[in-house]
Amino acid sequence: MPAIERTWTAERIELLKSRFEAGLSCREIAGEIGVSRNAVIGKLSRLSLVSEKSGDAPQSTRKDAARGPRRKSVPRLQHQMLEALYGEPQPEADDAPIHNGHCCSLLELTTERCRWPIGTPGAADFCFCGNMPIEGLPYCAGHSRLAYQPGSRQRVTRR
Repeated sequence: MPAIERTWTAERIELLKSRFEAGLSCREIAGEIGVSRNAVIGKLSRLSLVSEKSGDAPQSTRKDAARGPRRKSVPRLQHQMLEALYGEPQPEADDAPIHNGHCCSLLELTTERCRWPIGTPGAADFCFCGNMPIEGLPYCAGHSRLAYQPGSRQRVTRR
């Protein structure tokens, strides 16, 4: 019977470790060693070699750098908005009147003003709230209570 050639020789394992520490991707390591990418991933896992996600992680590849900073996902942004609104204890008076002393037109609307519409669009008295919004949200505290109500979606059950 012919002898079976081992995929992971001591020499290949040392190459794997040195290339991994240098920050090469699994695909690049596989190309240099002469094994498949999945073989590299499996061996790294068995050797308990894991890349760190902290600041001392290897430099990102050119492909990652070209993309630029990652944007936050929509669910994460929604979670942050709701956390900003409901993270701190809210006053008991949810029905407290909202003071609209800073009304503004569409042309006067900025990110430093509440964007809650007041009145009927097209009417002479139509305007926007204009109060100072909560940081990271488009509405003031009073209108945010109206806009972001947890559990306001009703579940539809099928029979």
